[in-house]
Amino acid sequence: MARAQRRTLAGAVLLGVLWMSSQAAIPLVVGNTIDAGLVRDDRDALITGCLLLAGLSVGASLTSTLRHRFAVSNWLLAALRSQHLVGRHVAEQGLTVSARTTTGEVVQAVSTDATRFADLMDIVARGAGSVVSFLAVTVYLLRIDLVIGLFVVIGLPLLVAGSIVLVRPLQTRQSKQRTAEGELTSLGADTVAGLRVLRGIGGEEQFTTRYAQRSQEVRRAGVVVAGLQALLEAAHVFLPGIFLAGLTWLAARGVLDGRLSVGELITVYAVTAFLRLPLETATQVLSMWVRSKVAAGRLVGVLVQGNVLEDVREPVSLSAHGDLVDPESGLRVRPGLLTAVVSAQPETGLAIADRFARLSAEGASPVWGSVPLSQVPDDEVRRRILLSEAEPWLFSGTLREQVDPRGEHSDAEVLAAVRVGDAEDVVAGLPGGLAAGVGERGRDFSGGQRQRLALARAVLMAGQPEVQVLILVEPTSAVDAHTEARIAERLRVARAGKSTLVVTSSPLMLDRCDRVVLLNNGRVVAEGTHRHLLRSEPGYRDVVARDSDALGDEALEASR
Repeated sequence: MARAQRRTLAGAVLLGVLWMSSQAAIPLVVGNTIDAGLVRDDRDALITGCLLLAGLSVGASLTSTLRHRFAVSNWLLAALRSQHLVGRHVAEQGLTVSARTTTGEVVQAVSTDATRFADLMDIVARGAGSVVSFLAVTVYLLRIDLVIGLFVVIGLPLLVAGSIVLVRPLQTRQSKQRTAEGELTSLGADTVAGLRVLRGIGGEEQFTTRYAQRSQEVRRAGVVVAGLQALLEAAHVFLPGIFLAGLTWLAARGVLDGRLSVGELITVYAVTAFLRLPLETATQVLSMWVRSKVAAGRLVGVLVQGNVLEDVREPVSLSAHGDLVDPESGLRVRPGLLTAVVSAQPETGLAIADRFARLSAEGASPVWGSVPLSQVPDDEVRRRILLSEAEPWLFSGTLREQVDPRGEHSDAEVLAAVRVGDAEDVVAGLPGGLAAGVGERGRDFSGGQRQRLALARAVLMAGQPEVQVLILVEPTSAVDAHTEARIAERLRVARAGKSTLVVTSSPLMLDRCDRVVLLNNGRVVAEGTHRHLLRSEPGYRDVVARDSDALGDEALEASR
Protein backbone atom coordinates (compact mmCIF):
# COMPACT_ATOMS: atom_id res chain seq x y z
CA MET A 1 0.00 0.00 0.00
CA ALA A 2 2.87 2.33 0.81
CA ARG A 3 4.40 1.59 -2.57
CA ALA A 4 1.11 2.38 -4.31
CA GLN A 5 0.94 5.87 -2.76
CA ARG A 6 4.64 6.57 -2.42
CA ARG A 7 4.34 10.10 -3.86
CA THR A 8 1.82 11.36 -1.32
CA LEU A 9 3.66 9.55 1.47
CA ALA A 10 6.97 11.11 0.44
CA GLY A 11 5.33 14.54 0.31
CA ALA A 12 3.78 14.05 3.74
CA VAL A 13 7.09 12.89 5.25
CA LEU A 14 8.97 15.86 3.78
CA LEU A 15 6.38 18.32 5.07
CA GLY A 16 6.30 16.56 8.45
CA VAL A 17 10.06 16.89 8.79
CA LEU A 18 9.96 20.57 7.79
CA TRP A 19 7.08 21.22 10.19
CA MET A 20 8.70 19.57 13.20
CA SER A 21 12.15 20.95 12.38
CA SER A 22 10.75 24.50 12.20
CA GLN A 23 9.26 24.11 15.67
CA ALA A 24 12.43 22.49 17.02
CA ALA A 25 14.55 25.37 15.70
CA ILE A 26 12.47 28.04 17.46
CA PRO A 27 13.84 27.29 21.01
CA LEU A 28 17.39 27.25 19.65
CA VAL A 29 16.96 30.63 17.94
CA VAL A 30 15.31 32.10 21.05
CA GLY A 31 18.24 31.09 23.27
CA ASN A 32 20.89 32.39 20.86
CA THR A 33 18.96 35.64 20.34
CA ILE A 34 18.73 36.26 24.10
CA ASP A 35 22.42 35.59 24.64
CA ALA A 36 23.54 37.73 21.69
CA GLY A 37 20.92 40.46 21.65
CA LEU A 38 20.12 40.98 25.32
CA VAL A 39 23.05 39.66 27.34
CA ARG A 40 25.78 40.95 24.96
CA ASP A 41 23.63 43.89 23.74
CA ASP A 42 24.08 43.08 20.03
CA ARG A 43 21.20 44.91 18.30
CA ASP A 44 21.89 43.40 14.86
CA ALA A 45 21.82 39.88 16.31
CA LEU A 46 18.57 40.74 18.09
CA ILE A 47 16.89 41.96 14.89
CA THR A 48 18.20 39.00 12.89
CA GLY A 49 16.99 36.58 15.53
CA CYS A 50 13.51 38.16 15.61
CA LEU A 51 13.21 38.03 11.82
CA LEU A 52 14.35 34.40 11.85
CA LEU A 53 11.76 33.58 14.50
CA ALA A 54 9.04 35.20 12.41
CA GLY A 55 10.14 33.19 9.37
CA LEU A 56 10.20 29.94 11.34
CA SER A 57 6.71 30.64 12.70
CA VAL A 58 5.31 31.30 9.22
CA GLY A 59 7.10 28.23 7.85
CA ALA A 60 5.77 26.02 10.65
CA SER A 61 2.24 27.28 9.99
CA LEU A 62 2.39 26.66 6.23
CA THR A 63 4.03 23.24 6.48
CA SER A 64 1.54 22.23 9.18
CA THR A 65 -1.39 23.03 6.89
CA LEU A 66 0.11 21.25 3.88
CA ARG A 67 1.21 18.26 5.99
CA HIS A 68 -2.32 17.85 7.30
CA ARG A 69 -3.74 17.85 3.77
CA PHE A 70 -1.25 15.19 2.69
CA ALA A 71 -1.93 13.14 5.83
CA VAL A 72 -5.69 13.16 5.23
CA SER A 73 -5.12 12.20 1.58
CA ASN A 74 -2.92 9.30 2.66
CA TRP A 75 -5.55 8.12 5.13
CA LEU A 76 -8.36 8.29 2.58
CA LEU A 77 -6.33 6.60 -0.16
CA ALA A 78 -5.17 3.77 2.12
CA ALA A 79 -8.68 3.12 3.46
CA LEU A 80 -10.29 3.23 0.02
CA ARG A 81 -7.63 1.10 -1.63
CA SER A 82 -7.86 -1.49 1.14
CA GLN A 83 -11.63 -1.68 0.71
CA HIS A 84 -11.31 -1.97 -3.07
CA LEU A 85 -8.61 -4.62 -2.71
CA VAL A 86 -10.83 -6.79 -0.51
CA GLY A 87 -13.89 -6.18 -2.68
CA ARG A 88 -12.04 -7.06 -5.89
CA HIS A 89 -10.53 -10.19 -4.32
CA VAL A 90 -13.91 -11.42 -3.08
CA ALA A 91 -15.48 -10.71 -6.49
CA GLU A 92 -12.74 -12.60 -8.32
CA GLN A 93 -12.56 -15.59 -5.99
CA GLY A 94 -16.32 -15.80 -5.37
CA LEU A 95 -17.52 -18.78 -3.40
CA THR A 96 -13.96 -19.89 -2.70
CA VAL A 97 -13.62 -17.04 -0.20
CA SER A 98 -17.04 -17.46 1.37
CA ALA A 99 -16.36 -21.16 1.91
CA ARG A 100 -13.31 -20.35 4.05
CA THR A 101 -14.09 -16.92 5.51
CA THR A 102 -17.26 -15.83 7.27
CA THR A 103 -19.36 -12.93 6.03
CA GLY A 104 -18.62 -11.11 9.27
CA GLU A 105 -14.87 -11.29 8.67
CA VAL A 106 -15.25 -9.74 5.23
CA VAL A 107 -17.61 -7.03 6.49
CA GLN A 108 -15.31 -6.19 9.42
CA ALA A 109 -12.29 -6.08 7.11
CA VAL A 110 -13.96 -3.52 4.84
CA SER A 111 -15.75 -1.43 7.45
CA THR A 112 -13.26 -1.43 10.35
CA ASP A 113 -9.86 -2.87 9.49
CA ALA A 114 -9.38 -0.77 6.37
CA THR A 115 -9.74 2.47 8.34
CA ARG A 116 -7.60 1.24 11.25
CA PHE A 117 -4.86 0.26 8.85
CA ALA A 118 -5.11 3.68 7.19
CA ASP A 119 -4.39 5.36 10.54
CA LEU A 120 -0.75 4.31 10.16
CA MET A 121 -0.54 6.06 6.77
CA ASP A 122 -1.92 9.17 8.43
CA ILE A 123 0.60 9.39 11.27
CA VAL A 124 3.72 8.33 9.36
CA ALA A 125 4.51 11.96 8.42
CA ARG A 126 4.36 13.18 12.01
CA GLY A 127 6.38 10.16 13.10
CA ALA A 128 9.17 10.92 10.62
CA GLY A 129 9.18 14.58 11.66
CA SER A 130 9.39 13.59 15.32
CA VAL A 131 12.43 11.39 14.75
CA VAL A 132 14.31 14.01 12.73
CA SER A 133 13.49 16.89 15.09
CA PHE A 134 14.38 14.80 18.15
CA LEU A 135 17.77 13.88 16.67
CA ALA A 136 18.48 17.53 15.83
CA VAL A 137 17.54 18.71 19.33
CA THR A 138 19.61 15.93 20.93
CA VAL A 139 22.70 16.90 18.95
CA TYR A 140 22.26 20.53 20.02
CA LEU A 141 21.80 19.60 23.68
CA LEU A 142 24.93 17.45 23.58
CA ARG A 143 26.86 20.46 22.31
CA ILE A 144 25.73 22.85 25.04
CA ASP A 145 25.87 20.32 27.92
CA LEU A 146 27.02 16.71 27.86
CA VAL A 147 25.02 15.65 30.95
CA ILE A 148 21.74 17.01 29.59
CA GLY A 149 22.43 15.51 26.15
CA LEU A 150 23.17 12.06 27.59
CA PHE A 151 20.04 12.26 29.74
CA VAL A 152 17.98 12.75 26.56
CA VAL A 153 19.86 10.08 24.57
CA ILE A 154 19.47 7.45 27.33
CA GLY A 155 16.06 8.50 28.66
CA LEU A 156 14.11 8.28 25.41
CA PRO A 157 15.00 4.63 24.61
CA LEU A 158 13.92 3.74 28.15
CA LEU A 159 10.58 5.47 27.53
CA VAL A 160 10.09 3.53 24.30
CA ALA A 161 11.01 0.25 25.99
CA GLY A 162 8.46 0.92 28.74
CA SER A 163 5.77 1.61 26.15
CA ILE A 164 6.58 -1.60 24.28
CA VAL A 165 6.14 -3.64 27.46
CA LEU A 166 2.63 -2.21 27.81
CA VAL A 167 1.81 -2.52 24.11
CA ARG A 168 2.36 -6.28 23.74
CA PRO A 169 -0.59 -7.42 25.92
CA LEU A 170 -2.73 -4.74 24.30
CA GLN A 171 -1.98 -6.14 20.86
CA THR A 172 -2.97 -9.65 21.97
CA ARG A 173 -6.23 -8.44 23.52
CA GLN A 174 -7.09 -6.32 20.47
CA SER A 175 -6.56 -9.30 18.18
CA LYS A 176 -8.90 -11.47 20.30
CA GLN A 177 -11.51 -8.72 20.45
CA ARG A 178 -11.32 -8.27 16.69
CA THR A 179 -11.88 -12.00 16.17
CA ALA A 180 -14.88 -11.94 18.51
CA GLU A 181 -16.34 -8.93 16.64
CA GLY A 182 -16.08 -10.78 13.33
CA GLU A 183 -17.75 -13.89 14.75
CA LEU A 184 -20.55 -11.77 16.21
CA THR A 185 -21.13 -10.02 12.88
CA SER A 186 -21.29 -13.40 11.12
CA LEU A 187 -23.75 -14.71 13.69
CA GLY A 188 -25.95 -11.65 13.18
CA ALA A 189 -25.81 -11.99 9.39
CA ASP A 190 -26.64 -15.71 9.54
CA THR A 191 -29.50 -15.10 11.95
CA VAL A 192 -31.03 -12.39 9.76
CA ALA A 193 -30.58 -14.55 6.66
CA GLY A 194 -32.52 -17.42 8.25
CA LEU A 195 -35.06 -15.30 10.11
CA ARG A 196 -38.07 -16.59 8.19
CA VAL A 197 -37.06 -20.19 8.86
CA LEU A 198 -36.35 -19.46 12.53
CA ARG A 199 -39.79 -17.92 12.97
CA GLY A 200 -41.38 -20.86 11.26
CA ILE A 201 -39.84 -23.38 13.66
CA GLY A 202 -40.08 -21.14 16.72
CA GLY A 203 -36.33 -20.73 17.12
CA GLU A 204 -36.17 -16.95 16.87
CA GLU A 205 -35.99 -16.42 20.64
CA GLN A 206 -33.27 -19.02 21.05
CA PHE A 207 -31.04 -17.42 18.43
CA THR A 208 -31.77 -13.93 19.78
CA THR A 209 -30.62 -15.10 23.22
CA ARG A 210 -27.52 -16.62 21.70
CA TYR A 211 -26.71 -13.39 19.89
CA ALA A 212 -27.19 -11.41 23.10
CA GLN A 213 -24.80 -13.71 24.97
CA ARG A 214 -22.13 -13.41 22.28
CA SER A 215 -22.65 -9.66 22.21
CA GLN A 216 -21.95 -9.49 25.94
CA GLU A 217 -18.77 -11.52 25.43
CA VAL A 218 -17.61 -9.00 22.84
CA ARG A 219 -18.52 -6.16 25.21
CA ARG A 220 -16.48 -7.70 28.02
CA ALA A 221 -13.53 -8.17 25.68
CA GLY A 222 -13.90 -4.52 24.68
CA VAL A 223 -13.84 -3.44 28.32
CA VAL A 224 -10.59 -5.35 28.88
CA VAL A 225 -9.05 -3.76 25.79
CA ALA A 226 -10.27 -0.32 26.89
CA GLY A 227 -8.68 -0.84 30.31
CA LEU A 228 -5.33 -1.72 28.76
CA GLN A 229 -5.68 1.18 26.35
CA ALA A 230 -6.39 3.55 29.25
CA LEU A 231 -3.33 2.23 31.11
CA LEU A 232 -1.20 2.79 28.02
CA GLU A 233 -2.56 6.31 27.55
CA ALA A 234 -1.86 7.10 31.22
CA ALA A 235 1.68 5.78 30.84
CA HIS A 236 2.10 7.92 27.74
CA VAL A 237 1.40 10.98 29.92
CA PHE A 238 3.22 9.85 33.07
CA LEU A 239 6.49 8.57 31.61
CA PRO A 240 7.21 11.58 29.36
CA GLY A 241 6.23 13.84 32.28
CA ILE A 242 8.88 12.22 34.51
CA PHE A 243 11.38 12.50 31.70
CA LEU A 244 10.72 16.21 31.09
CA ALA A 245 10.75 16.98 34.82
CA GLY A 246 14.20 15.40 35.12
CA LEU A 247 15.43 17.37 32.12
CA THR A 248 14.16 20.64 33.66
CA TRP A 249 15.94 19.88 36.97
CA LEU A 250 19.22 19.16 35.20
CA ALA A 251 19.01 22.46 33.31
CA ALA A 252 18.42 24.40 36.53
CA ARG A 253 21.42 22.70 38.16
CA GLY A 254 23.48 23.59 35.10
CA VAL A 255 22.81 27.33 35.63
CA LEU A 256 23.60 27.13 39.34
CA ASP A 257 26.85 25.33 38.56
CA GLY A 258 27.75 27.86 35.88
CA ARG A 259 27.69 25.39 32.98
CA LEU A 260 24.72 27.06 31.19
CA SER A 261 24.08 30.68 30.25
CA VAL A 262 20.71 32.38 30.62
CA GLY A 263 19.99 31.90 26.91
CA GLU A 264 20.95 28.23 27.07
CA LEU A 265 18.69 27.75 30.11
CA ILE A 266 15.77 29.27 28.22
CA THR A 267 16.65 27.06 25.24
CA VAL A 268 16.58 23.93 27.39
CA TYR A 269 13.25 24.93 28.95
CA ALA A 270 11.79 25.69 25.53
CA VAL A 271 13.16 22.43 24.16
CA THR A 272 11.63 20.64 27.13
CA ALA A 273 8.24 22.12 26.24
CA PHE A 274 8.75 21.22 22.57
CA LEU A 275 9.81 17.63 23.30
CA ARG A 276 6.31 16.84 24.56
CA LEU A 277 5.11 16.95 20.95
CA PRO A 278 7.55 14.41 19.44
CA LEU A 279 7.25 12.20 22.53
CA GLU A 280 3.46 12.16 22.36
CA THR A 281 3.65 11.60 18.61
CA ALA A 282 6.02 8.68 19.12
CA THR A 283 3.63 7.03 21.57
CA GLN A 284 0.73 7.63 19.16
CA VAL A 285 2.74 6.02 16.36
CA LEU A 286 3.39 3.02 18.60
CA SER A 287 -0.29 2.71 19.53
CA MET A 288 -1.47 3.06 15.93
CA TRP A 289 1.17 0.60 14.80
CA VAL A 290 -0.36 -2.01 17.10
CA ARG A 291 -3.89 -1.35 15.83
CA SER A 292 -2.75 -1.21 12.22
CA LYS A 293 -0.79 -4.44 12.53
CA VAL A 294 -3.84 -6.26 13.86
CA ALA A 295 -6.00 -4.71 11.12
CA ALA A 296 -3.48 -5.57 8.41
CA GLY A 297 -3.40 -9.16 9.64
CA ARG A 298 -7.18 -9.35 9.31
CA LEU A 299 -7.11 -7.84 5.81
CA VAL A 300 -4.44 -10.29 4.73
CA GLY A 301 -6.47 -13.09 6.33
CA VAL A 302 -9.23 -12.35 3.83
CA LEU A 303 -6.91 -11.75 0.89
CA VAL A 304 -5.08 -15.08 1.24
CA GLN A 305 -8.34 -17.02 1.06
CA GLY A 306 -9.13 -18.52 -2.31
CA ASN A 307 -7.00 -20.05 -4.99
CA VAL A 308 -4.12 -17.80 -5.86
CA LEU A 309 -3.49 -17.92 -9.61
CA GLU A 310 -0.22 -16.80 -11.11
CA ASP A 311 -0.26 -13.86 -13.49
CA VAL A 312 0.08 -14.72 -17.16
CA ARG A 313 3.46 -13.37 -18.27
CA GLU A 314 3.17 -14.10 -22.00
CA PRO A 315 -0.58 -14.26 -22.85
CA VAL A 316 -1.73 -16.65 -25.55
CA SER A 317 -5.14 -16.49 -27.29
CA LEU A 318 -7.44 -19.47 -27.56
CA SER A 319 -8.32 -20.96 -30.91
CA ALA A 320 -11.87 -20.96 -32.18
CA HIS A 321 -12.14 -24.76 -32.02
CA GLY A 322 -10.65 -27.65 -30.11
CA ASP A 323 -11.29 -30.10 -27.31
CA LEU A 324 -11.28 -28.85 -23.74
CA VAL A 325 -9.16 -31.33 -21.76
CA ASP A 326 -8.49 -31.72 -18.05
CA PRO A 327 -5.14 -33.58 -17.74
CA GLU A 328 -5.69 -34.12 -14.03
CA SER A 329 -8.71 -36.38 -14.60
CA GLY A 330 -8.44 -37.23 -18.29
CA LEU A 331 -11.83 -35.64 -19.03
CA ARG A 332 -12.29 -34.38 -22.59
CA VAL A 333 -15.13 -32.03 -23.57
CA ARG A 334 -15.69 -32.40 -27.30
CA PRO A 335 -17.04 -29.51 -29.40
CA GLY A 336 -20.76 -29.51 -30.12
CA LEU A 337 -21.69 -32.24 -27.62
CA LEU A 338 -23.71 -32.22 -24.42
CA THR A 339 -21.33 -34.02 -22.04
CA ALA A 340 -22.11 -35.11 -18.50
CA VAL A 341 -19.68 -35.95 -15.70
CA VAL A 342 -20.63 -38.50 -13.05
CA SER A 343 -18.35 -39.14 -10.08
CA ALA A 344 -18.55 -41.34 -7.03
CA GLN A 345 -16.82 -38.46 -5.23
CA PRO A 346 -18.95 -35.32 -5.91
CA GLU A 347 -16.12 -32.93 -5.05
CA THR A 348 -14.16 -34.22 -8.05
CA GLY A 349 -16.65 -32.83 -10.56
CA LEU A 350 -16.71 -29.50 -8.75
CA ALA A 351 -12.91 -29.31 -8.85
CA ILE A 352 -12.89 -29.95 -12.60
CA ALA A 353 -15.45 -27.20 -13.19
CA ASP A 354 -13.33 -24.75 -11.16
CA ARG A 355 -10.20 -25.66 -13.12
CA PHE A 356 -11.96 -25.17 -16.45
CA ALA A 357 -13.20 -21.73 -15.36
CA ARG A 358 -9.73 -20.90 -14.00
CA LEU A 359 -11.01 -20.50 -10.46
CA SER A 360 -8.58 -23.03 -9.03
CA ALA A 361 -4.80 -23.30 -9.11
CA GLU A 362 -4.82 -26.90 -7.89
CA GLY A 363 -3.68 -29.64 -10.24
CA ALA A 364 -2.43 -29.47 -13.82
CA SER A 365 -3.76 -26.70 -16.04
CA PRO A 366 -6.58 -27.66 -18.43
CA VAL A 367 -5.80 -27.46 -22.14
CA TRP A 368 -7.94 -26.03 -24.96
CA GLY A 369 -6.73 -27.51 -28.23
CA SER A 370 -3.00 -27.26 -27.67
CA VAL A 371 -3.05 -24.16 -25.43
CA PRO A 372 -2.88 -24.50 -21.60
CA LEU A 373 -5.45 -22.24 -19.93
CA SER A 374 -2.71 -21.11 -17.52
CA GLN A 375 -1.21 -19.17 -20.45
CA VAL A 376 -4.49 -17.43 -21.29
CA PRO A 377 -5.65 -14.23 -19.50
CA ASP A 378 -8.45 -14.83 -17.00
CA ASP A 379 -10.88 -12.47 -18.71
CA GLU A 380 -10.57 -14.33 -22.02
CA VAL A 381 -11.00 -17.72 -20.34
CA ARG A 382 -14.17 -16.54 -18.61
CA ARG A 383 -15.54 -14.98 -21.80
CA ARG A 384 -15.11 -18.27 -23.64
CA ILE A 385 -16.03 -20.65 -20.80
CA LEU A 386 -19.15 -19.84 -18.79
CA LEU A 387 -19.57 -21.55 -15.42
CA SER A 388 -22.87 -21.68 -13.55
CA GLU A 389 -22.27 -22.74 -9.96
CA ALA A 390 -24.49 -25.11 -8.00
CA GLU A 391 -25.45 -22.34 -5.58
CA PRO A 392 -27.95 -20.05 -7.37
CA TRP A 393 -27.24 -16.37 -6.71
CA LEU A 394 -29.83 -13.70 -7.37
CA PHE A 395 -29.58 -9.99 -6.66
CA SER A 396 -31.85 -7.06 -5.92
CA GLY A 397 -33.51 -5.63 -9.02
CA THR A 398 -36.14 -6.71 -11.50
CA LEU A 399 -36.84 -10.28 -12.52
CA ARG A 400 -35.64 -9.45 -16.01
CA GLU A 401 -32.28 -8.34 -14.64
CA GLN A 402 -31.84 -11.73 -12.96
CA VAL A 403 -32.00 -13.49 -16.32
CA ASP A 404 -30.44 -10.76 -18.49
CA PRO A 405 -28.09 -8.80 -16.18
CA ARG A 406 -26.49 -6.88 -19.06
CA GLY A 407 -29.81 -5.92 -20.66
CA GLU A 408 -28.65 -7.00 -24.11
CA HIS A 409 -31.50 -9.34 -25.10
CA SER A 410 -35.07 -8.91 -26.23
CA ASP A 411 -38.07 -10.07 -24.21
CA ALA A 412 -38.54 -12.99 -26.60
CA GLU A 413 -34.96 -14.18 -26.02
CA VAL A 414 -35.31 -13.79 -22.26
CA LEU A 415 -38.59 -15.72 -22.20
CA ALA A 416 -37.07 -18.46 -24.39
CA ALA A 417 -34.27 -18.90 -21.82
CA VAL A 418 -36.87 -18.85 -19.01
CA ARG A 419 -38.68 -21.68 -20.78
CA VAL A 420 -35.48 -23.77 -20.96
CA GLY A 421 -35.15 -23.33 -17.20
CA ASP A 422 -38.86 -24.23 -16.78
CA ALA A 423 -39.37 -20.96 -14.89
CA GLU A 424 -42.47 -19.71 -16.74
CA ASP A 425 -44.53 -20.18 -13.58
CA VAL A 426 -42.16 -17.86 -11.68
CA VAL A 427 -42.67 -15.10 -14.25
CA ALA A 428 -46.41 -15.66 -14.51
CA GLY A 429 -46.85 -15.72 -10.74
CA LEU A 430 -45.46 -12.22 -10.19
CA PRO A 431 -47.43 -9.03 -10.86
CA GLY A 432 -45.58 -7.26 -13.64
CA GLY A 433 -43.90 -10.39 -15.00
CA LEU A 434 -40.32 -9.66 -15.99
CA ALA A 435 -40.64 -6.14 -14.57
CA ALA A 436 -41.48 -7.42 -11.08
CA GLY A 437 -39.04 -6.58 -8.30
CA VAL A 438 -36.80 -9.18 -6.67
CA GLY A 439 -35.75 -8.89 -3.04
CA GLU A 440 -32.24 -9.23 -1.68
CA ARG A 441 -30.60 -12.47 -2.91
CA GLY A 442 -33.99 -13.63 -4.17
CA ARG A 443 -35.15 -14.72 -0.72
CA ASP A 444 -38.79 -14.41 -1.81
CA PHE A 445 -38.24 -17.43 -4.06
CA SER A 446 -37.84 -21.07 -3.11
CA GLY A 447 -34.56 -22.86 -3.71
CA GLY A 448 -35.94 -24.55 -6.81
CA GLN A 449 -37.21 -21.26 -8.25
CA ARG A 450 -33.85 -19.60 -7.72
CA GLN A 451 -32.10 -22.52 -9.35
CA ARG A 452 -34.36 -22.42 -12.41
CA LEU A 453 -33.86 -18.67 -12.84
CA ALA A 454 -30.09 -19.11 -12.52
CA LEU A 455 -30.22 -21.83 -15.19
CA ALA A 456 -32.22 -19.54 -17.49
CA ARG A 457 -29.60 -16.83 -16.98
CA ALA A 458 -26.75 -19.25 -17.79
CA VAL A 459 -28.48 -20.47 -20.96
CA LEU A 460 -29.16 -16.92 -22.13
CA MET A 461 -25.60 -15.72 -21.44
CA ALA A 462 -24.13 -18.83 -23.08
CA GLY A 463 -25.96 -17.91 -26.30
CA GLN A 464 -23.58 -15.00 -26.88
CA PRO A 465 -21.09 -15.54 -29.75
CA GLU A 466 -17.95 -15.33 -27.58
CA VAL A 467 -19.12 -18.11 -25.21
CA GLN A 468 -18.00 -21.47 -26.58
CA VAL A 469 -18.44 -23.77 -23.57
CA LEU A 470 -21.19 -23.79 -20.94
CA ILE A 471 -20.53 -25.62 -17.66
CA LEU A 472 -23.47 -26.37 -15.38
CA VAL A 473 -22.92 -27.75 -11.87
CA GLU A 474 -25.90 -29.69 -10.51
CA PRO A 475 -28.41 -27.47 -12.36
CA THR A 476 -31.48 -29.47 -11.25
CA SER A 477 -30.62 -30.57 -7.71
CA ALA A 478 -33.46 -28.52 -6.12
CA VAL A 479 -36.36 -29.41 -8.43
CA ASP A 480 -38.76 -32.35 -8.57
CA ALA A 481 -38.47 -35.19 -11.09
CA HIS A 482 -41.19 -33.93 -13.48
CA THR A 483 -39.65 -30.46 -13.63
CA GLU A 484 -36.20 -31.98 -14.08
CA ALA A 485 -37.38 -34.09 -17.00
CA ARG A 486 -38.73 -31.01 -18.79
CA ILE A 487 -35.52 -29.06 -18.10
CA ALA A 488 -33.32 -31.91 -19.35
CA GLU A 489 -35.21 -32.18 -22.63
CA ARG A 490 -35.35 -28.42 -23.23
CA LEU A 491 -31.67 -28.02 -22.37
CA ARG A 492 -30.78 -30.76 -24.86
CA VAL A 493 -32.68 -28.94 -27.61
CA ALA A 494 -31.40 -25.46 -26.68
CA ARG A 495 -27.75 -26.59 -26.56
CA ALA A 496 -27.83 -28.82 -29.64
CA GLY A 497 -24.56 -28.49 -31.52
CA LYS A 498 -22.98 -26.40 -28.72
CA SER A 499 -20.29 -27.50 -26.27
CA THR A 500 -21.85 -28.11 -22.87
CA LEU A 501 -20.58 -29.85 -19.74
CA VAL A 502 -22.99 -30.85 -16.97
CA VAL A 503 -21.74 -32.04 -13.58
CA THR A 504 -24.58 -34.21 -12.30
CA SER A 505 -25.60 -37.68 -11.20
CA SER A 506 -29.29 -37.31 -12.02
CA PRO A 507 -30.50 -40.09 -14.35
CA LEU A 508 -33.06 -37.80 -15.98
CA MET A 509 -30.37 -35.32 -16.99
CA LEU A 510 -27.85 -38.03 -17.91
CA ASP A 511 -30.32 -39.74 -20.23
CA ARG A 512 -30.58 -36.59 -22.38
CA CYS A 513 -26.81 -36.10 -22.72
CA ASP A 514 -24.87 -37.09 -25.84
CA ARG A 515 -21.97 -38.44 -23.83
CA VAL A 516 -21.51 -39.43 -20.18
CA VAL A 517 -18.11 -39.73 -18.47
CA LEU A 518 -17.68 -41.72 -15.26
CA LEU A 519 -14.97 -40.70 -12.80
CA ASN A 520 -13.60 -42.67 -9.89
CA ASN A 521 -10.89 -41.38 -7.55
CA GLY A 522 -10.48 -38.36 -9.76
CA ARG A 523 -9.82 -40.26 -13.04
CA VAL A 524 -11.94 -41.22 -16.05
CA VAL A 525 -12.82 -44.93 -15.85
CA ALA A 526 -15.59 -45.21 -18.46
CA GLU A 527 -17.58 -43.21 -20.99
CA GLY A 528 -20.53 -43.73 -23.28
CA THR A 529 -24.26 -43.05 -23.25
CA HIS A 530 -26.28 -43.18 -20.08
CA ARG A 531 -28.06 -46.41 -21.05
CA HIS A 532 -24.86 -48.07 -22.21
CA LEU A 533 -23.14 -47.33 -18.89
CA LEU A 534 -26.18 -48.56 -16.95
CA ARG A 535 -25.79 -51.93 -18.64
CA SER A 536 -22.01 -52.22 -18.58
CA GLU A 537 -20.70 -50.38 -15.50
CA PRO A 538 -21.80 -51.52 -12.01
CA GLY A 539 -20.06 -48.52 -10.42
CA TYR A 540 -22.06 -46.19 -12.63
CA ARG A 541 -25.31 -47.90 -11.69
CA ASP A 542 -24.46 -47.50 -7.99
CA VAL A 543 -23.92 -43.73 -8.30
CA VAL A 544 -27.05 -43.20 -10.40
CA ALA A 545 -29.21 -45.45 -8.22
CA ARG A 546 -28.07 -43.57 -5.12
CA ASP A 547 -29.20 -40.30 -6.67
CA SER A 548 -32.41 -41.91 -7.90
CA ASP A 549 -33.35 -42.96 -4.37
CA ALA A 550 -33.11 -39.34 -3.35
CA LEU A 551 -35.37 -38.21 -6.20
CA GLY A 552 -37.84 -41.03 -6.09
CA ASP A 553 -38.49 -44.20 -8.06
CA GLU A 554 -40.15 -42.23 -10.86
CA ALA A 555 -36.77 -40.73 -11.84
CA LEU A 556 -35.16 -44.15 -12.40
CA GLU A 557 -38.19 -45.40 -14.28
CA ALA A 558 -38.17 -42.34 -16.53
CA SER A 559 -34.49 -42.85 -17.32
CA ARG A 560 -35.12 -46.47 -18.32
